[in-house]
This record gives sequence, structure tokens and C-alpha cells, in this order.
Amino acid sequence: MQIKEIAKKLNISPRAIRFYEEKELIAPLKKMDNQYRQFQEKDVWRLQTIISLREAGMTIEDIKKALAEMEGDDHKELQYYLELQRSVMFAKWLEMKQMIETTDHMIDLVKSEQSLPLEQIYQLAEGSKRLRDQRNNWRDRWDFDRLASAHDQRVLDDTEPYKDYEKALDLTVKWVSPIEGEKGLDIGTGTGNLASKCMEQGAEMAGVDQSKEMLKQCRIKFPDMETKLGNFLAIPFLDEKFDFVVSSFAFHHLTDEQKLLAIDEMRRVLKPHGRICMTDFMLADGDESHSDKHYSTLTDLTVWFEEKGYFTKHYPINDRLYIFCAIPLR
Repeated sequence: MQIKEIAKKLNISPRAIRFYEEKELIAPLKKMDNQYRQFQEKDVWRLQTIISLREAGMTIEDIKKALAEMEGDDHKELQYYLELQRSVMFAKWLEMKQMIETTDHMIDLVKSEQSLPLEQIYQLAEGSKRLRDQRNNWRDRWDFDRLASAHDQRVLDDTEPYKDYEKALDLTVKWVSPIEGEKGLDIGTGTGNLASKCMEQGAEMAGVDQSKEMLKQCRIKFPDMETKLGNFLAIPFLDEKFDFVVSSFAFHHLTDEQKLLAIDEMRRVLKPHGRICMTDFMLADGDESHSDKHYSTLTDLTVWFEEKGYFTKHYPINDRLYIFCAIPLR
């Protein structure tokens, strides 16, 4: 086929095909006499793939990487690129939802006050921008991909920072009390240790982690468990999907502003009466021994959750490791 034929077949413009050729995504054969492009079936397949990945929002560079992995038959790496793209799309979807909510607030102001005060416009816009910045500023500063292969051995050593690890996970499961058939989400699932304990109680578990290598280890151990690349700030699931959320040794990686956003995200993916149980490093009132870290105080956590309509309880496992459970009042 020549370029006009394939453009008609795939319902794209010849200009777009030339663009993909310029970016070295395709390399059709050219006739020796007139340099006309000649497209074969493999070129059609490749263009269809490019169009689909572009529709999913992938950049040209990411498509180039994904195509290389597909041709190299490395399906795991291809899966990672697609999961990374899904994670980005969820963050954009949440950003769009926030923009719609901000616009709705402005409409309500116009209806109630017959005007839109400049100060309130500014406050709404600033709030929306702050949430967007919090999501965009998330970075893995701890290189969990590098730590993944040795993670399970490290937690079994029962030394800092994972002292009382097994006890903590067992108590978390006891407190959240999974019921057979319930759907649960483990955020920062790592290699799936906490999620697996919930599955032993009959729960259907999904896991989210920002480390592709941690998820790779999790899939090897628990191939039937649903896992997705993501984090607390943009949980890659639709609204009201889960009966409970659990997390262990992960929440303290967030700043205080990010924690507030994370609480809203957990509430978003929970069913109306869904419960939250987190095991993490926390500070009792007056404890300043780890003030240089992002550890939450128990008072702050209690206030944050109670303002969202939750009843809370907590229990110390050791001098800085606590279980914190939040149950909706209504």
C-alpha cells in the first residue's frame, strides 16, 4: 500500500504518518525509482499500535520505548509502560475532577451572591493549584526499586525500621477484620505481605505501589492478586470500589499536605461505610524524637479523620509504631 491507501484504511492523515516516520516510529520501504513509500502488513500493525498508544495519552518517547519492548518480546516491560501511562491518566482524571468541582463552587457563588468575589475566586483557584502541585511533587526518594529483591528478607530480620513487622501486620488484619467476599485495597503493598494476610481471611485484595520492582516481586508471590502502579495521591481505581483500605509502613513518606489529600483519595475509592486501617510510624503527643521526619502525630491524624466524619482508635505496637483505624460514623 502507498501512503494515501494506508491513511484511508486507518482513518488518519498522510501528514500524521509522515510525522511518525520523522520521529522514527515507523520505517516503510521506499521504491528505488521514485522513493514512494511502500507499506506492508507489519507497517499497518505498527501504525495501529502507535495510534492506540497515542489515544491512551502516551508521549512519542514512551511509545518508542514500548514498541522496542514489544518487538523484544519483553511483555513485562511493556506492561510497566502501559501501567505507568494508566497512572498518569488517573492523576489527570483526578485533576480534571478537581477543576470541575472548583467551577461548580464558582457557579454556586454566582447563584447565591449574584457575583463572583475576586478573593473567593483566588482562594478556589489556589486550592485547586495546591492539590495539583501535591500530586505532581510526589517522588520516590528512597529507591524502592533497588530494595525490592531483598525486601522480604529485610522485614524478617525484625530490626529497624521493620521491628515487630509480623506482629504489626497480624494486628492490622485483626483490627480491619476482613469478611469473606469483601474487597480490600492495600496501598504501598510492596511485595504483598499485608494483602496476603487479608486474602487468607477470604478477602479479595488489590494492591497499589509506586515501585514496579516491588510489584514484580508481589506478582511472583501472589499471581492472582490484582496490582496496579500508583500511590496514595492518585489511587488508580474508580470511586467506591472497596470495603476497606489497609496500609503498612507507607503513610509516613507523605508530607502533611499530601496526607490530607491521601485521606480524601482513600475515601473516594471506599464504599460509603468503608473503613481504613494503617500501621505506620506515628508520634504520641509531646514526642519530638523524630520531629525531623514526616511522622504524623496521633492528635493530627485523629483531627484529620474526625473532620471527615470518622471515629478513630489507635494502639501502640512499640515506641513509634502504631495501628490507626478509622471507621465512618455515617
